[in-house]
Amino acid sequence: MLGYEDETWWSRLAQPALHAWTDAEPLRLVELSRERADRAPKALACYGVLRADNGQMLLRFVQGRPVSQVTEDFLAWVCRRLAAEGKKALLLIWDNASWHVSQRVRTWIQVHNRRVKEEGGVRIVTCGLPVKAPWLNAIEPKWAHGKKAIVEPDQVVSAAEVERRACAYYHCDQEEHLQQIVLAKSQNPKRKKVA
Repeated sequence: MLGYEDETWWSRLAQPALHAWTDAEPLRLVELSRERADRAPKALACYGVLRADNGQMLLRFVQGRPVSQVTEDFLAWVCRRLAAEGKKALLLIWDNASWHVSQRVRTWIQVHNRRVKEEGGVRIVTCGLPVKAPWLNAIEPKWAHGKKAIVEPDQVVSAAEVERRACAYYHCDQEEHLQQIVLAKSQNPKRKKVA
């Protein structure tokens, strides 16, 4: 299956650029502000794959931000979904985000593909896009249309409502959030103790 992968942030406050033809006074969207008691994140990170075979989106929101570990978890989830459909390979078109080209993710894909060769499953073949060429990724306009479709011009939408609206717009199931695992400083192997 050919898939276009990307991540986006769904803002609860910033408004997307909208264009409309009207004789009346044009609608001006300005960034909203949240109440002091509102502790929900200002924006939600989301991974997505646009399927070229049927035009459907596979979405997973992230508790945290896109990093290599979350990318691995997302790819594993996508492969399980595709394996259940009988697919054998995923040709993945994506950009050069640091969490896509990291040594950790490249190694994970190599190990994953070796395991698939032995045990079966969905192999991953990545195809990176040229730097600074996001318009070559077919998922980019899908993100833009989705953000315009769920906009609320005069009120702050809750994080749960943003997620619900996005999944409803793309006709996909609302899945459990991917979790970013944050190591404590004492667990970080790259940090050296200073005497």
